[in-house]
Order: sequence, then structure tokens, then C-alpha cells
Amino acid sequence: MDFTLATNLAVAALAGLAVGVEREWSGHTRGPDARFAGVRTFAMLGGLGGVVGHLLVLGYIAVATSLLAGAAALIVAAYVIAVRRPDATPDGTTEAAALVVLAIGVLAGLAELAIASAITALTLFALSEKSRVQRWLARVNEAEMRGALQFAVLALVVLPLLPGGSYGPYGAVRPRELWIVVLLFSGLNFLGYVARRAVGSERGYGVTGLLGGLVSSTAVTLHFSRQSRVETAYAGALGLGVVAACTVLVPRVVIVSSLLDRAVGGAVIPFLIAPFLVGAGVVALVLWRARRRGPDDPRETGEHPLPEPTKLKNPLGLWRSMQMAAAFQAVLLLLAWMQDAVGSPGVLATAFVLGLTDVDALTLSMSRLGADPSRRELAATAIAVGVLANTLLKLTLTLALGSPAFRRRASVGLALLALASGLGLGLGAWLAGR
Repeated sequence: MDFTLATNLAVAALAGLAVGVEREWSGHTRGPDARFAGVRTFAMLGGLGGVVGHLLVLGYIAVATSLLAGAAALIVAAYVIAVRRPDATPDGTTEAAALVVLAIGVLAGLAELAIASAITALTLFALSEKSRVQRWLARVNEAEMRGALQFAVLALVVLPLLPGGSYGPYGAVRPRELWIVVLLFSGLNFLGYVARRAVGSERGYGVTGLLGGLVSSTAVTLHFSRQSRVETAYAGALGLGVVAACTVLVPRVVIVSSLLDRAVGGAVIPFLIAPFLVGAGVVALVLWRARRRGPDDPRETGEHPLPEPTKLKNPLGLWRSMQMAAAFQAVLLLLAWMQDAVGSPGVLATAFVLGLTDVDALTLSMSRLGADPSRRELAATAIAVGVLANTLLKLTLTLALGSPAFRRRASVGLALLALASGLGLGLGAWLAGR
């Protein structure tokens, strides 16, 4: 017997068996409201789906369609009989799960094992976590649900329709990438909203900054700087989020460079250890003080509190996100013009300019350069120069766009990070020269 066919059919049957076990365990196959299918029936439905998938591969489309239609008709008939019983509670979960098992079996029979396994896992999660999901949904308010649906439309409908090429002067206008920036800003808005509800504003913005820094610390800085003028009561917490985002940039750069070239990743650590320690120390100190004083302490912000985040009309802040994306695009155009007009005469000068816009692109290009052992230290130095340039850019953004209370935390923290980056450059150069 073909081993591949046996594997496919086994996966199909096991998927049905797993769903059947969950239905048995949850009690849906017993009692007055018992449904039609248990462990054995679900296992056979999965196996039948696998056979149908294999028949489709062999080209027996009519036979496969007849078997699939017959199984689906059996499931539908079982549902009709169940809901027509006296005092029956309308519930089609088991029958819907049976149809999904059929589909999983067909996918397995077509050798799409990864997709079949993934759908099986999601189905089991949806069935077994019903109570928890219902409790979570009960806590979601109208604004959160509307924001989540809007974000889904923006990400799943609008984004795929936008062109992915480069347009305009210097090829700096990229509609799809710009819309991704809008999604990033909106996602940060929503993430900050949820984090504030979960852990409070002081720690919530710190968590948002840490997570946002994994994607773009520059975007976090620009967004939080503008937001500090709108939500003045949370200016100090927003400043903490910026410092957290800029701190997490350092290990992100080290990890990415190590994945690209382990030697370059090791060489860049002495240059970046100082800013990481300083940033982590600042975040830890502020969180410790916040824990002692309590979240949103007036001594931390110096402002009057705004309404709680649950009263915000739109957690996405879409219009403000689009404004910031437009500003981000203007900065990219300006930097592209400056690079074209002034030029980049050397590796370090190039690293400084590239670090202003895209640290990840800098890390990629310098890791490739560092593949040559004779240029490894130069590549590590260039990455450190780019990180310093990026920190200086974010310091400028906080000073230009942030509120006074925001600047007292974010700008001071970024200034310390910049100073530590300069010291790291000196330390790395000293170690390289030994």
C-alpha cells in the first residue's frame, strides 16, 4: 500500500477522531439533547473525507462528489431531526463540526496535511473554549467590536487592493507599504487601548511600546509623541512606552544580525550593550516608581485626568493614524532627496542616513557586508552608528511633537540612550583595536 496514501487517510481519520473525542467529552452525545455523532462517527466521516480527496486526485470526480454529497446530506438530515424533537434546543455546533471534519478529510486526502492539521487545531480550540470565548465576548464593548471589524476591513480588504510598486520622486512613494504604516499606527492605538484596560495606563503604554518596538520603534515614537498632545493625562506613560520601544530595538537588531550572520551578531554586542542596559534600567526604574505610587499618579504627569479609555469613541484612531502616515511619507521623501543631493561617500555615512529611516534594512545590508571577515568590525560599527542615528531622530521627534510632560520622560530617556550609544561606539572601537 502506498505509504503517502496511508498517511493522508490516517491524518483524515485522526482529525475526525479528535473532534469526536471532544464532542463525547463535552457531553453532546448524551442526554435528551444528544446529537447524532460521537467518536466513531466522526472518525469515519474524517476517513470518508480522506477517501473523497484521494478519489479527486485520481480523477474520479463523479464518485467523489456522490460520496461527499451523501455524507453532507446525512449530517443535514440529522440536524433537521434533532431540532424537530419536542423541547429541542436549536444547536448546530456538532453538525457544523461534522461538515468541517469532512472538509478536513478531503484536504488530507489531497495531501494538504499542514492545512488540514491547522484547521483541526482551530476547530478543537473553538469547540473546547466555548465558555471562555463567551466570557471574553461579554466583556467586549461596542467601541472595541467596531474597531476590530474596521481593522479587519482595512487589513484584509483594502491592503490587498493597493499596488505594491514604487512611485513618485525617487521611488519613495509606496502605497502598500504606506498603508501598512497606517495599519501599524491603528494597531498601536488599539493595542494601547486594550493594554490600558488590562493593566492600567502607566504599565499599559509600556507594554504597548515594548510590543510596538518589535515592529517599528520609530512609528511608536511618532505615534506616541502626537498622542501625548491629545491624551495629556497619560503623557508620562506614553513617554515610558517610547523608551521601552527604543530599548527593545537593541536586542531586535542583535537577534536579526545574528540570524543573518552569527559572527556579525557577536561583533555588534559590545557596541549595543550600553544603550540596552541604560534603556532597561530607565524602564525598570519608572515601573518601580509607578508601582510604589500607583498608576496615573498626578506627580508623574502633572495633568488632570482624561476620561477612562473605555469611553473613547474609536480605539483605532484611524484619522490620526492616516495623518501620521502622511507625515511619515513626507519625511521619507525629504530623506530620499537629501541622500540624492548630498550623497553617501562612505559606509558609516550611509549607515547614518539609512539608520534614520530603516534600521532593519541597515542591519540586513551590513550583515551581508560583514560576511567578509576583514569588514566584520566595520559592519558592526556601521550598525551601531545607524542605531545612534535612529535614536537621535526619535529624540528630535519627541522634542518637536510631544507635550511638555511627555518630553520630560521620553526626551530625557532617549538622550540617555543616545549618550549610551555614543559610549558603546567608543567601547566597541576600543575592543576592536586591542
